[in-house]
Amino acid sequence: MLLYHFGTRDQLLLAILRRARQRHLASFGDHLKSRPDEPYVVTLGRAWVAMTSPDAAPYLRMFGQLREQSERSLWPGFRRLATTDWLAPIETGVASIDRPGSATLVLAVIRGLMMDLDATGDLARADAAFHQLLRALDSGAPAPPRDVPSAQSR
Repeated sequence: MLLYHFGTRDQLLLAILRRARQRHLASFGDHLKSRPDEPYVVTLGRAWVAMTSPDAAPYLRMFGQLREQSERSLWPGFRRLATTDWLAPIETGVASIDRPGSATLVLAVIRGLMMDLDATGDLARADAAFHQLLRALDSGAPAPPRDVPSAQSR
């Protein structure tokens, strides 16, 4: 019945991936939105904690594997889309702290550290590196507000 509605197995899988991506964008996009009541480095710190939480791990694994596949995969152009779709909320946020033009740097650090975390599981090291980014954006930036001790790794 599912194949009747979607046509092929690949179309069914692509529909599932697109729906998961919508949920991923909604969740992480909310975390990355600039808030008028707080400095953006605080917002970024909370977003980092949410994006590296156990609840976010399935997205990291699924979309990491999809990114690693060739462009002939189920979703041609996914790597480009998975990079550029996060730029708008980050651009707005970094502009709010007088760091226009830093969105690509922030996104590259987030993506690189998430790949590192996926490969090593060393959350404490990734958190420390992300805090260095926050301090580079604002010297008074607090550490990301992790509820569990950052010495624990995933």
